[in-house]
Amino acid sequence: MQSDRRHLLSLVPMAGESSTDYRKRAAQLDAEAAERRQQQFDQQSSPLNSPALRIRTWERLHQLELPGDPDHRLVDVVAASTGLSVEQIRTEQLQRAAAAK
Repeated sequence: MQSDRRHLLSLVPMAGESSTDYRKRAAQLDAEAAERRQQQFDQQSSPLNSPALRIRTWERLHQLELPGDPDHRLVDVVAASTGLSVEQIRTEQLQRAAAAK
């Protein structure tokens, strides 16, 4: 991911930067990354977001794709993580399968 790469590069000490300043900058970057991740977790279960968006957010966070099998074990996990019903997850599976044809 582009932002991960930028984050890693920004953790390299800058020329002339003191150890204290470097540690402060690294801590600030880590805090910002944690906040972005928390926002993504909040987005994956927000009732303001569509089921499709919540599922895509879950996929991005966990770096997994929603399985096509309606009886797959992950269907229950995705439902619990996103605050959606199993039926809503299965509806998204069917829509994706139809779009792939």
